[in-house]
Amino acid sequence: MKETLKALLDLLDLEQIENDIFRGRTADERRQRVFGGQVAGQALVAAGRTVPVNRPVHSLHAYFLRPGDPLVPIVYTVDRVRDGRSFTTRRVTAVQHGKAIFTLSASFQIVEDGPAHRAPMPDAPDPETLPDSLTRLTPLFGRRGAEAFVNRRPIDIRHATPLTWEAAKDPSLATPESKVWLKVDGELPDDPLLHVCLMTYASDMTLLDTVLLNHGLAWGDKRTMGASLDHAMWFHRPFRADEWLLYYQDTPFAGGARGLARGQVFTRSGELVVSVMQEGLVRVSD
Repeated sequence: MKETLKALLDLLDLEQIENDIFRGRTADERRQRVFGGQVAGQALVAAGRTVPVNRPVHSLHAYFLRPGDPLVPIVYTVDRVRDGRSFTTRRVTAVQHGKAIFTLSASFQIVEDGPAHRAPMPDAPDPETLPDSLTRLTPLFGRRGAEAFVNRRPIDIRHATPLTWEAAKDPSLATPESKVWLKVDGELPDDPLLHVCLMTYASDMTLLDTVLLNHGLAWGDKRTMGASLDHAMWFHRPFRADEWLLYYQDTPFAGGARGLARGQVFTRSGELVVSVMQEGLVRVSD
């Protein structure tokens, strides 16, 4: 298991400091703010620890309220909103410096049968045929710059479509959709909540990039800045985060300094397992 994945699993192993109150560490003090996927993943861990294991999470809705401070821990308080016969609802508030930085509502459901259908999986080359992130980024940032970026990632990501930095250099590559294969870089235990929380973490890594990709923009191009505003996920079927998943993403709208992106996550066998929506702040200076 890659050291970065071990560190991420350690971050998701929250410390319980009181009934329904948990404390989580931050990952990288070199960042200006805490990665949104980390806060969302930790908040879902906190919620899940107050719910019976026979009720998997089926949806979450979250708002990013303030930038997280990477120098101090985050305290997560869980409100047990409802415990019904079929559904359980939890509300989680992440607090730093006495203020809420993030809120999450999550719903859990007993396993039930019902009518079933799914969207078809889009065509994409097999992940093994695609270059890894280090190979893809080296021509853009040099070997040392690419290693510094990739070595911090606990997720193996392989793009089947252009990178934002590539489209920023060549506007003809701009496109409103993105296809990314991803999986955690190591084997995981058989804990369904852990796999869901890791996908929650990973879902924030490339989704808002799709908005930039459509306009030939890129984070770090010295004129584009942004942040996640809200995030929603629906978990349809069980899956493993340590097996390849195709993350298909597109952007139906951007305007008013905001961009909307949506994603669908498929297993290699074609099962749609997760749906995602996110709106983000996107500002471009002259």
